[in-house]
Amino acid sequence: MHQESLFAQSNSGATPLANRVRPSTLAEFVGQQHLIGPHRVLRELIENDQLSSLIFWGPPGVGKTTLAEIIAQQTKAHFVTFSAVTSSIKDIRKLMQEAEQNREYGERTICFIDEIHRFNKAQQDAFLPFVERGSIILIGATTENPSFEINSALLSRCKVFVLKSLTTADLEEVIKRALAHPAAFPQLEVDCQPDAIHLIAQFANGDARVALNTLEMAVLNGKREGKKVTITEQDLSQLINTKSLRYDKHDEEHYNIISALHKSMRNSDVDAAVYWCSRMLDGGEDPLYIARRLVRFASEDIGLADTNALNVAINTFQACQFLGMPECDVHLTECVIYLACAPKSNAVYAARQRAKRVIKKTGNLPVPLQIRNAPTKLMADLGYGKGYQYAHDSKDKLTTMTTIPPEIKDEHFYQPTASGREARFKARLAQIKQWHAQHPD
Repeated sequence: MHQESLFAQSNSGATPLANRVRPSTLAEFVGQQHLIGPHRVLRELIENDQLSSLIFWGPPGVGKTTLAEIIAQQTKAHFVTFSAVTSSIKDIRKLMQEAEQNREYGERTICFIDEIHRFNKAQQDAFLPFVERGSIILIGATTENPSFEINSALLSRCKVFVLKSLTTADLEEVIKRALAHPAAFPQLEVDCQPDAIHLIAQFANGDARVALNTLEMAVLNGKREGKKVTITEQDLSQLINTKSLRYDKHDEEHYNIISALHKSMRNSDVDAAVYWCSRMLDGGEDPLYIARRLVRFASEDIGLADTNALNVAINTFQACQFLGMPECDVHLTECVIYLACAPKSNAVYAARQRAKRVIKKTGNLPVPLQIRNAPTKLMADLGYGKGYQYAHDSKDKLTTMTTIPPEIKDEHFYQPTASGREARFKARLAQIKQWHAQHPD
């Protein structure tokens, strides 16, 4: 109880450490040097107070809100904030009307919207006319892809700045600056050893808020002698047992990682493929979703270059159905390794795409009469089945009969490669072509 009481005195009330030590100038800001480094465009816009509407897009804890607050302190404009979680359309319209009045008096209004992706279409539309008229400068912060989550009309009027995850070195600097900040732990002397700082930075996984929250908990639970608190690597073990993985089964990261798995296997990069598969599994992805994607890959990117690939993928899908997680993780990993190592050919996929294009262009071409069934006398009288040649009656199991509509007789959809077992199909097609050259119609 004594530790908690002393800590409560040191934390300036209930304000989280991340808020107590939040940078107030660009000089104090850590990371995002591609945007706010010397002579970079965002820095120039902020320092010269020449902002237009913009969107900050990036993962949690990388400085989106902090940059907005720095802008608030440096700009000469009136600054208002919205939270997509708590604000209604009524609130928006009221503040927009005030912004319109301020504009008539020559005062600009900067409107910061945290988690703008949580606003629905109607709420986003409420901002549009005021952005168009220049009544407000909109600054939105989002962790989701603006292309999918923000109305195209609104997005077209905003400049998007992409913020990156902080590096371990960045986070170590964030922690060191926090420890030196007078508002961090004013009643304590905190000694956080370099190994402990590094461990917290690694655990935070690019998120400054996680790093500072972990530091705050470490101080609360650290070894204390009077007002001095010492934090060692050993002391952190109970706080950072499991690193949080950023993975959402329904949003952009889901599609980013399944794309990474697919392209790693296509590139025959076994280690990368195993890694991305494991990222999905450890993030809680449905194993059957992964298995379905592997079945697709087996035909799209391997096809007849390895005729066993589809069998392996189907067997893996069935194993996932029988066992589920966590047991089926090894089957998925085995399949990923097999598909990554297999010879590659997209000839089957390409054949399907060529056929789709031709069908779209030529429409419903009639089936040649010679390969139509003639179950009735009328159909036989109309020529259905006339001239049909039964391939099994031929010595070579080949005939001179045409089975494709004459309008597209020169199309060749399947164009095999020489990769893996597909070389056999290539050779077989060459034999068939040679036979037809020797047996003209």
